[in-house]
Amino acid sequence: MAKIFCVANQKGGVGKTTTSVNLAASLAKQKQRVLLIDLDPQGNATMGSGIDKTQCENTLYEVLVDGVALAEARLKSMAGYDVLPANRELAGAEIELVNRAQRERQLGAAIAVVQAEYDFILIDCPPALSLLTLNGLCCANGVVIPMQCEYFALEGLSDLLDTIKRVHANLNRELQIIGLLRVMFDSRITLQHQVSDQLQQHFGDKVFNTIIPRNVRLAEAPSHGMPGIVFDPSSRGAKAYLQFGAEMIKRIRAK
Repeated sequence: MAKIFCVANQKGGVGKTTTSVNLAASLAKQKQRVLLIDLDPQGNATMGSGIDKTQCENTLYEVLVDGVALAEARLKSMAGYDVLPANRELAGAEIELVNRAQRERQLGAAIAVVQAEYDFILIDCPPALSLLTLNGLCCANGVVIPMQCEYFALEGLSDLLDTIKRVHANLNRELQIIGLLRVMFDSRITLQHQVSDQLQQHFGDKVFNTIIPRNVRLAEAPSHGMPGIVFDPSSRGAKAYLQFGAEMIKRIRAK
């Protein structure tokens, strides 16, 4: 049965989608069956997986609102993992779902039908605590938190931890922090080392050993419609995400 992980951070621009796409590709490369769910109306994870969000017959919107089966909406990416795509229409799902019973569990119900077909289901969450994000958190086993080692990132982290705590207490007792992933790390900046040390002191083994460096090839990859580990496998960023995928598999098997 698949482990379901949200990739989440309420702060924008911290590499959630880059992490979601490259982790999915890394896990697929290591023979894992992976489904990536794009829970953001911007559809960046969809486009970053090489899928044109404007040409999808069915998307996550149809799954949540119209009851289309997830199996009918998912598409295969060129990197070997499946994608449940999203586009601008998904923003309307918030309004459509407001008056529904169990509105925060619609995504979980859709996933349950296909969960046995995968080893990992990754959910790329939008940078806000919306009804969409709540759907992701309510069906997840845990949260992967990508974050930059900067002062303001620590402030955003405390907000996210509070959200996870509340969802765990009231809606999903299985929800836990899987780990914090340090991304866009620039080893030349002293402050980043200081914040990284603070994270390790405070969170201990909840901080992944892998560190994702700031890397221009990872930034270029989405414009070519592919994960960084496919776009330039030899780049430092790609190698780091491959290492992260291996660490994730090892961490889950150890539990």
